[in-house]
Amino acid sequence: MIRVENVSKQFNKTRALKNVSLEVNKGDIISLIGPSGSGKSTLLRCIHGLEHVDSGKIYMDDEWMNPDDEKKFRTQRNRMGFVFQHFNLFPNMSVLQNCKLAQVEVLNKTDEEAEKTALEYLDKVGLLEKKDAYPNNLSGGQKQRVAIARAMIKSTPIVILDEATSALDNKSEAIVQKALDNLIKNKTVFVIAHRLSTIKNANRIAVINEGELVELGNHDELMSIPSGQYKALYEMQFKKEEAAV
Repeated sequence: MIRVENVSKQFNKTRALKNVSLEVNKGDIISLIGPSGSGKSTLLRCIHGLEHVDSGKIYMDDEWMNPDDEKKFRTQRNRMGFVFQHFNLFPNMSVLQNCKLAQVEVLNKTDEEAEKTALEYLDKVGLLEKKDAYPNNLSGGQKQRVAIARAMIKSTPIVILDEATSALDNKSEAIVQKALDNLIKNKTVFVIAHRLSTIKNANRIAVINEGELVELGNHDELMSIPSGQYKALYEMQFKKEEAAV
């Protein structure tokens, strides 16, 4: 379980998050939606520990994720796999080496075991032919597929996806979406999603606006709120997508 308790975060005197509280139980899928710049990505980065909160606390299984307790904090973070919209690969390592690294360091696999697993998951995201390439020779979409493969390899109980298919073309997205569906099966998932099916299949939907959690519920519950923000976003962005299905 992840519990966010009165979390605030500020960048350059602008408050990106304002007293956000949220509880996500084991096995839940929660979709974060809202306008660009509303604080969705900042919230996920705080949950993962890439950003430290200015006030409030984040708990994993009722234990505070205290960044000052470096050993425990690292152990907690290792229980999370993530794919962010903007991320870094190790530039002096091949795609294969990038995928092997976490296994050797975190999963304690031998080099041979790590390579076998890396090749298996690179194949699942349609990137096996790029195993010997270096990040500077990859497109944005290909880099994102490497990140997805790494998250799948770690097989963590908690998965954080921030616009995980944003840099993919339609053909690549179809390949990767199937892999993502397998990645999140039986996991606790936080996802910034733009596909209606992903949003509606979530246990809950959190609507973030100007750094605040303004609505929380499933699709039907949020659609029943008169003049609700989710309802307005649905009418504007997703109604045509649903009609086309």
